[in-house]
Amino acid sequence: MASGFARRVAPALEQVVSRILPGATLLSAEPFDVDDAEEQDAATAKGVGYGVPLRLRVRDAMGVERTLVFHTAKSDQFGHDRRADRAAELLLAFDRFGRIPGHVRALDVGAIDKSGQGLISLADAGEFYLVTSFAEGTLYADELRRIARRGSALDAELTHVEALARHLVTIHAERHDEPLRYQRAIRDLIGSGEGIFGLIDAYAADVPAAPPERLRAIESQALAWRWRLKRRAHRLRRTHGDYHPFNVVLSEAGEIALLDASRGCLGDPADDVTCMAVNYVFFAVEHPGSWQGAFRALWHRFWEVYLRESGDAELLEVSAPFLAWRGLVVANPLWYPNVEADARDRVFRLIERALGAERFDPAFADEVLS
Repeated sequence: MASGFARRVAPALEQVVSRILPGATLLSAEPFDVDDAEEQDAATAKGVGYGVPLRLRVRDAMGVERTLVFHTAKSDQFGHDRRADRAAELLLAFDRFGRIPGHVRALDVGAIDKSGQGLISLADAGEFYLVTSFAEGTLYADELRRIARRGSALDAELTHVEALARHLVTIHAERHDEPLRYQRAIRDLIGSGEGIFGLIDAYAADVPAAPPERLRAIESQALAWRWRLKRRAHRLRRTHGDYHPFNVVLSEAGEIALLDASRGCLGDPADDVTCMAVNYVFFAVEHPGSWQGAFRALWHRFWEVYLRESGDAELLEVSAPFLAWRGLVVANPLWYPNVEADARDRVFRLIERALGAERFDPAFADEVLS
């Protein structure tokens, strides 16, 4: 077994072989290229693949030699930079290969253990699960509901806004020098199923204040922003990825606990900032009259504290498409089925104002809501 990896996992490979073919023996495990082009065919040789497979020569219980292929997936710039991406690729292959006539069969799927020497089969797995610890306290969304009903913000609630902004500054203090990860974040912002394209696809054709032509215009503007952002890889930071009031828990002492970090926890800080900020607009449009008395102060305080404490001079230059993304969420009837047409229209007007400007200005919200 010439490959160092093959040597390390040889005992585990033997177990896999015996599970797939009871009574079989592993004879050898060697790496091989799927495309062994001759020199004269070099121009058409495939230069990039998604993994380096091992050719497994085995002898089954009847003494017949057979060949199996052990596949792994490698990290690359084509949406496989996270472990979860690579797991999804292999799980999808296991689930779908058998549906294509003439395709090779998928016999097992699993994971390499942390030692790098053991293999854990997932062939019999159904849906996946996650167990976490529990955060004591109340959702920040409940505090915003109280503010909306009251129509004013207490000093303690403004203090919470400042604490949330500073908490983001702490999260974003961790820098990363990985240009491809930043490009991935911007690509996902626009084109992923959870991004702008996916959210727009989730709007039915008859949603009040969101006709297809309006959504198409937003989508086109957002796509243009991708080319303005994708070269700003120096902005890559640790991010939460879904920093909104339903993922923030406040203890009685005002301590912050977070739920459901997502999207790889790497991206542009503008994602987290706009994710929280747009909710001050959202709660205001759902409670007419609460902008001037309450949410205007929260909105501006949040932006002011974050900009001052982070020193991020570029933030307002890049915020527009992130605000659009988050605005499309809160205006979407799938997530918030009781949003009125006028409230949705105001959120969309803020999105359109932001996408059409060279630089975002928090005062845009005053134009839309005052």
